[in-house]
Order: sequence, then C-alpha cells, then structure tokens
Amino acid sequence: MLSAQSVPVVRATLPAVGASLTTITDHFYQRLFEERPELLLNLFNRTNQVNGSQREALAGAVAAFATLLVERPDERPDAILSRIANKHVSLGITADSYPLVGRHLLAAVAEVLGDAVTPEVAAAWDEVYWLMANALIATEARLYAAAGVADGDVWRKMVVTERHEQSPDAVSLVLSPADGGPARPFKPGQYVSVRVELPDGARQIRQYSLSTAPGRDTWRITVKRERSADGTVPDGEVSSWLHANAKEGYVLDVSLPAGDLILSEADTPLVLASAGIGITPMLSMLDHLGRTDATRPVTVLHADRSPRHHIHRAEQAQLVDRIPGADLHLWYENDAHHVTGPQIYSGRAVLDDLNLTGDTTAYLCGPLPFMRAVRGQLLAKGLHPSAIHYEVFGPDLWLSK
Repeated sequence: MLSAQSVPVVRATLPAVGASLTTITDHFYQRLFEERPELLLNLFNRTNQVNGSQREALAGAVAAFATLLVERPDERPDAILSRIANKHVSLGITADSYPLVGRHLLAAVAEVLGDAVTPEVAAAWDEVYWLMANALIATEARLYAAAGVADGDVWRKMVVTERHEQSPDAVSLVLSPADGGPARPFKPGQYVSVRVELPDGARQIRQYSLSTAPGRDTWRITVKRERSADGTVPDGEVSSWLHANAKEGYVLDVSLPAGDLILSEADTPLVLASAGIGITPMLSMLDHLGRTDATRPVTVLHADRSPRHHIHRAEQAQLVDRIPGADLHLWYENDAHHVTGPQIYSGRAVLDDLNLTGDTTAYLCGPLPFMRAVRGQLLAKGLHPSAIHYEVFGPDLWLSK
C-alpha cells in the first residue's frame, strides 16, 4: 500500500507521468543498454526493442500498477504481477536486477519531466517502483521455490528427439532432457523459454507454449516462423534460426515451465478460444482433459486465415472427439469452403450461436484484436470478467491499449 504522503503526489503527477511513459521507457532502455549492452544481446528481445512493443508494454504495466495504488488501494494487483513474474522466472531474472532497473527508470523520469520532478515527486515514484519491485521479487522467489531450484537456475539442456513440419511456417519440436532424466512437470497452458546463440554471438530468448499434456516423458513446442509484415523490423531471428537449425539430435537451452494461463481443475464449463499459433496452449489443455477423462462441457473455438494455415488441425479435432460433450467451432477468413463440417464458418469469430452459462471459465490465446473481440462477446453472454483468462505471445500490450 502506498504511504499516505505519497498518494496525493502520485495522484497529482500520474497524468503527466502517464502521458510521457513511452518516452520515459525509451530513455530508460537507452540508459540501461548504454551501461549494460550485454543485456540487449543476451536477455531482452531485440526485435521487440526495434518495434517498440517492449517499451509500450512496460509503460502500460507501470501506469496500471500506479493507477491501482491510488484509485483502488485495497486491491492487490495480482494479475499484473503474476504475468510479469512468470515471464521473469522463465528468463532467470533474480532480485539483484531490480536496483539497476530502478535507478535507470527513475533517472529517465527525471530526464523527461525535468523540473517537475521535485524531491517529493521523486520519492513518491521511487516508492511506487519499489512496491512493484518487491512484490515481483517475492512472487518470483515463491515460483523458484515451488520449482525446487535456486533463484535464476532455470536453464536445462534438452535434445530435439522429433521434428515435424506442421506447415510451411510452423514446425513442432519434441524435446527430451539431455541427461536422460524425466521431463519436468508442468501445468496445462504453461510455456518455456528457449535460448539460442545467433551468428553475431547474441544469445536471444523466446517463449513457446508446451502443446501436449503434462505427465509425458517429453515436451513439445511448436515454433511459427515470424515474418515482418512490412519490412520495418527483421523477420523473427530466433524462430528463423530454430526452423533452420533445430534438427533431430540438436541440443537446446530450455527453461523450466512458467506462465499463469493455467487450466482450472474445477468442473465448471470451459471455453478454449484461440487464433493462429495461439492454438498451442489449448492443445495442452485439451490433451490433459482427454487423458483425465474430464466430463465438463468444453466449447473449443479457433480462428485462422485459412484451413491451410490452421496448424495441428487434425490433432485438435481428434482431441475434441476424445472429450464427451466437447464441441469445436472453426472460423476461416479465406477458403472455408475447402473443408466441410457442421460448425465451420467463413469470416471472423462471431459467438452469437453459442449457448454459454454464467459459470463458464474461458481461456483465450491469439492476436490481441482477436482476444479483445472474443472477450467482449463473452462478457455480453454473461461471463464474469474474472473468469476470462488470456495469454499474449510477446510483450503484454493489453494494458497499454
């Protein structure tokens, strides 16, 4: 909880800070990488730095956290913190990183806002930062402890034991521990980080959902080759590298599982809604439901550009068939007439014909416009906001839009 003396200061300066946050975070990253250039090479996603999405996500998270502190002081910002903490754990972030970040972030605030940052204002925003930082440190420590590892000790060697071309732009990789031991347990919906060394020596990290049920001797990830839509940023350097190099027998650095999009074990009805590569965590959930003989109603929604782009299409249909009472609804923007079925539609996902009860829990994964549109329709059908969960691949821009 923010101190009594800081609340009015933060409330009064929040509009100015919020309006300048993207500029502040731009200055922050410039300062950080000038002092520690290795962080850009070996920790931060270089593509997201080029396109600005990481700066935008950081600005959105800070603004949302500060707003909650002054407008709803009795609420815990668990959703904001859990998502960030899980991402940090998948990267091996430790508590000693926070003083460095705080120093450069608060210096960036002073650079951008100038004389408006009085000692009183600086102290109040320092308090905001450390409330957020200490909450993250505590959450991350609990996640490390629950995984049975020392803080930051997340990387293990995994061997590519199978490789399957799912489409021209997507490949699935089956991974086994290089030491011959069992694969770590995880929860349906979680992801892992993969770290690769690129030709320029940078060791870049990306996250990929685990796309089968837990309890197997292996893991599986599916990697979509990211391509620049307009040439303003490079094609995905890690996904392109994995497509070219991750053959059977190759050894990868892979993190322990993380992520807070976790399938509930309750018996309430489910909606699993995905678009594009967002299908991957839903496959893990479906596989788990089938293996545990779940009887809860499950409505599966998937949208894609066309049947040809719909990766794991046959597998998804088979998994749905294994679950009593589950049904599958598909939307294709193009070529929907190339496949047949009672619940295949042309265009974007429209949920008008779905009958859902108010106790339904929904999980969403896919592009942000898709998730926003589906969430709005689910709310209109009576789902409670707290029952709609989502996963974003890349920086979480939901709060910044």
